[in-house]
This record gives sequence, C-alpha cells and structure tokens, in this order.
Amino acid sequence: MSSTSSMSVHDEHSFVPDAANTRSLRTALGNFPTGVTVVTVLTPAGPIGMTVNSFSSVSLDPPLILWSPAKTSSRHDIFTGATHFAIHVLAADQNDLSSRFTRGGLGFENLAWDGNAEGVPIIPGTLSRFECERASIFDGGDHSILLGRVLRATYRNGEPLCFARGAFGRFEVAS
Repeated sequence: MSSTSSMSVHDEHSFVPDAANTRSLRTALGNFPTGVTVVTVLTPAGPIGMTVNSFSSVSLDPPLILWSPAKTSSRHDIFTGATHFAIHVLAADQNDLSSRFTRGGLGFENLAWDGNAEGVPIIPGTLSRFECERASIFDGGDHSILLGRVLRATYRNGEPLCFARGAFGRFEVAS
C-alpha cells in the first residue's frame, strides 16, 4: 500500500504548522495524553501554584526533570525566578486540586500544605512529588523550559490523572 493510499484510508490531516493553523497543531498535540501536575513555589506574598501538563523526566543520573511555563502567563516570571520548586503529580481523583491552580482557581486558599527544607509549598497526598532546585532555563518559543535537579522524590500507589484532547480522564491498561 502506498503512503498516499494509507493517508486517505486513515483520514489524516497534514499541514505545516504556522500562525494560521495553531488549532490544528493543538489538536494533533492533544492526541498525546499527558499526566497532570501542580508546580508550587514560595513567594514573599506566600505560596503559589500552577496546573501544568508540560512535565517530563529528562535524566536519572543526575536526576533531572523539566517543565515549561507559558511566557504569556502572569505567573511566568515568578516560576522562572524561583530557585526551588515542587512538582506534584495528581491522582485520578484529584481533578479538583488541578482546577484550584488554573486561572481564577482558589490556589492555596483553605488548602492544607507544608513547607519543605527550602520553604517550597508541599501539597500532601498527591500521587508523586519531585522537590527540585532549578538547574537551567532555556528559551522554548512561547514557553520557557525549566530544568530541575530532583533533590527529593515521593510517591504512592494509585491511578494518575490524565489529560488528552482537552479533557481529563483516567489511564486504562490494555488487556
């Protein structure tokens, strides 16, 4: 079967990404499910957090992770300026925690939290947590790429909260 025939059978939509078709690029990227995290830092005004799905492991030795805040975010400079941060991986039943840290959410209001040795806000009960020191910042187009060295990690058993195609859901193991 030729590649042209394969494309019509699968009803694929091919395009060259540019400013006129960002929706198509978002749709294509949305087919890749991600986990959902909340990144936290401590500011002089108190704790602050942001819901993020641009999180990835980078290296086991040394232990490095990355995440990418949008440069258009009102919180961008707070997070890129922080020397320490924590990434909390959310469990499938923690969608309410995710919405707390989106634009207009409640944030830390009436939420129990602790501070780690570096003063970073730690939200107890998440599926995993990575307490990090900023290692590097890179330009990533309309985002910054923050590379963090993992100082401490914590995890528990449970199902992860997933995000794909603009919706939250659960991971289902293939049989």
